Amino acid sequence: MKVSELSEKAGLTPFNEIHEKDIEGVFISDMVSDIVAGAPAGSLLLTIQTHKNLIATANLVDTAAIVYVREKTPADDVIELANRVKITLFGTDLDSWKLAIKLHELGLE
Repeated sequence: MKVSELSEKAGLTPFNEIHEKDIEGVFISDMVSDIVAGAPAGSLLLTIQTHKNLIATANLVDTAAIVYVREKTPADDVIELANRVKITLFGTDLDSWKLAIKLHELGLE
């Protein structure tokens, strides 16, 4: 699935520009060390962490996009950094579990 399709199909709210990439799977973590150690390239990252270090980490592992769950919202400087490294940021009021189920139903794993 393309990042541009995700917002519509999963009912997510974009926080920044849509940077078109292929989503190869889903990775859920709130710990930067877990993301570095285990997130495959092309993953959609689900998290509650909204700090700038997460953007740097997502860029390092070539994340397709980030979804902030549980109504978390990134600050303007985080959005600016995400635009610079071309990572789309989305938000949802769902928790990680409920969103993961929805994404699985859409064919992402």
